[in-house]
Parts: sequence; C-alpha cells; structure tokens
Amino acid sequence: MSKKLIRISLFAFMLVLGGILAACGSENDDASNGNEGEDSGDGNVKITFWDENAGPQRTPIWEKLIEDFEAENPNIEVEYVGLPKDSAKSKMDTSIAAEDTPDVASVQTSWLPEFSIREALLPLDDYLADSELNELINQGALDFNKEIVQDGKLYGIPYTQNLDIIWIRSDWFEEEGVKAPETWDEFFQVAYDMTTDDRYGYTIRGGAGGSFQLQRLMFAYSGLEEYFDENGNAVINDPQNVEFLEKYFELYKTATPESDITNDYKEMIAGFDTGVVAMVHHNIGSFGEHDKALEPDQFEAIPIPKTADGKYVAEGGNTINMSIFKTTKNPDAAWKFVEFINSAESQSYWNEQVGQIPTNADVLEMDWIKEAPHIKTAFEVYDDPETILYKPPFYLPDYRSILDNVVDPGTQAVLSGEMTVQQFLDSWAEEMESSEEKYREAFKE
Repeated sequence: MSKKLIRISLFAFMLVLGGILAACGSENDDASNGNEGEDSGDGNVKITFWDENAGPQRTPIWEKLIEDFEAENPNIEVEYVGLPKDSAKSKMDTSIAAEDTPDVASVQTSWLPEFSIREALLPLDDYLADSELNELINQGALDFNKEIVQDGKLYGIPYTQNLDIIWIRSDWFEEEGVKAPETWDEFFQVAYDMTTDDRYGYTIRGGAGGSFQLQRLMFAYSGLEEYFDENGNAVINDPQNVEFLEKYFELYKTATPESDITNDYKEMIAGFDTGVVAMVHHNIGSFGEHDKALEPDQFEAIPIPKTADGKYVAEGGNTINMSIFKTTKNPDAAWKFVEFINSAESQSYWNEQVGQIPTNADVLEMDWIKEAPHIKTAFEVYDDPETILYKPPFYLPDYRSILDNVVDPGTQAVLSGEMTVQQFLDSWAEEMESSEEKYREAFKE
C-alpha cells in the first residue's frame, strides 16, 4: 500500500484522571487475572487473551486460531475471554486499575495512549526487532502507534486495518437503474430516490457508537485535516460541518427509519441485511455479516463520497493491535501468541473471515486479497495519493467520553428536534476545546 496510516506528532499524553491514577501503582506481581499460569515446573504455561469485540461472528475465528496456536505450541495454553465491544474498554480500565490484567489483549489504537501512560502495557520494540515479523508489518501503522504515545515506544502490533465505506444493495440499484453515488449531492439524492413504500434509502446510526461514524462523515464532507486550529479551536462547528449535518439529518424519517434515533450497530446492520434499507455507512469489517445474509451479487462496498474538490478523506489510526500487559508472568509465551496472530497465515485467516485489511505484507500478495471487491475499494482510497487522513485527538484523556456522553446524546437531541445542528456542534466543539486547553496547560513549558 503506497498510502500509509497518518503520522501524528504529539508533545505528550495528559495524565489520566485522578481516580484512575490513584488506582495505578507499581507493577503487581500478584495480579491473578490470566497471570496465575506461571511456569508449573514442567515447562507448561497458561496465558489469558482478551478479545475486545467478541460475538457470534468473531469469537469462532479466535477460537480456531487459538486451537492452531496450541497445536504448534503444546506447552502453552491460551484462555480466551470475549468482551462485548461496548463494554470492553471499561472492563480493561477496571482490570488496569486493579492490576489484574490479562496477558494479551486485542487493543484498539485509540486506547494505546491512555494505556501506555498508565504503564499498563509492555513495550514490544525489542521483540519485534528480533522477530521474523520485522519489516513485514505495515510500517506506517507501527509509526503511528509509536507517535501517539508519550514515550515513543511500540505498545501494539496491528493485525488488521479498517476503513469506513458505504454498503449498498447493488441488486436494488441495478433494478432501479440508479448509479452508485460518487459525490455528496448524488449521495443525498440517491437516499431519497431509493426510498419506496417498503424500504428506506439509508439508515442513520443514532444510538450508541454513532458519534464515530458521524465524525468520519463530517470530515469526509468538509475535507478538514486537523481537529484543532493553531489556537486550539475545534473545527467541529466549522460552517461546512453545519452544512453537512443539516442535509444529513434531514434524511431522518423521510429516507430513513424512525427507529434510527436509537439504533446501534446491530440494528443498523440488521436493517441492511434484512432488506429494510438500501444503503448503510459502516466499514469493511461488517463484510462477514453481509456475506452470510446476502448473496455476493446483492451487495457492494463503495467509497464514502469525495470532497467538493475531489478528495477522499479517511480517519487515521483505524487499526486494532495485539498488546501484552505489563503484569504478565509469561512475556515470552505472550509474545509467541502475538507473533502467531500476526503471521501471514493467521492474519490471512482472520482478515478474510472478517473482511478487513491485513497489515502483514506477505498477505497482501494472496489471491483472496486481489479478488475481494471490498478490499479493492479500500485500496482505492488508501492508495490515492490525494487522500486526506485526518487526525483525531486520541491523546485527549476524555476524547472517548466526550463522544459517548456528549455527541451520542446530542445526535438524538437533534433528531428529536430538541436542539439545532448549530447548537449541537457548538456544544461538541466547546467540550473538545476545554479538553484541549487542559492538555496544553498540563504541558506548558
């Protein structure tokens, strides 16, 4: 891939809120959650792995990989613990505070700054340098992971990369003689055109997690690259974002289901897979679910429309990593598991099943990568030399909580008519600016 993940230069990561810091002391050798598997004296060890997005689609994938790993490494037993994605972060936060962490976990890139400042993770630089994986894993993704943490160390090996796209019911588009939208004007028009008496043209994720998708769409429309200007002002309430959201929320209840105001990921995807809506914005990682529900000629991934001046915009750092927690008593065994998951064979299996992009260069040469239409769509965006990769402020300690506790409810307030788009974006910007100001104050020289 010629277009690598964005590189962010950060001064340092703000110390986590006082309550979390109070719970984080020095490494506790007595931590027991997954760490009770010390060498038993006969060379056999047990490690615990936490999956941050467990469910009926992905859990069996991990179980198969763990089975294969244990067959290759009979002296290492891996205990799988599946965490629902909506509660995975809070579960890990609790385990870090209690110094009762797993040995290994699947960790989202946006969590790395906080986990590293809490000294919860084991640096993996030396392990990777001595591994056969060295120079195989996407260097841009590795650089990104090191640049968003305070000390510049590597705390996660990315095993998958994602991209937001729009899924369309290509069979319906063909029946209606409607062309897949390429511009934003076409997108809005198609949403109305594909709405009939028994289906909707689009679905809005108004429930939990909708803030992430909303933010990505806004930046894709405006083409803004930085989250803050040089004065620390958030660009969230930029006139272009106001313009976009006014058009976007006008779709509600006319070209979208009324239930969208509370629909989360499951309901949104189910609406597409069961024939209720013609278009849904998500990412290539939901391919596996669509593939089970629909025939290959019924659905298709298309890029999110370009900006008015013809550029794709995507969010940087859209990867998931294998990380080792510092409390592990078996770091070498944990690394063997990390190394195994990032091998070409394992990455190929995981990413083909889920429908995402592997980071191991050897996998990119495999036939399934070359033949998967949705992967080709992702490469179309990432390989475009003019693609803009905007920079989310992952370094702000309350970045995620603002999205969850301010933006998600604010979206519902706009959809219900209790707040205007301008009021919503102003409140969003104010929260982010307050957080940014505290960050800058903390690191004033």
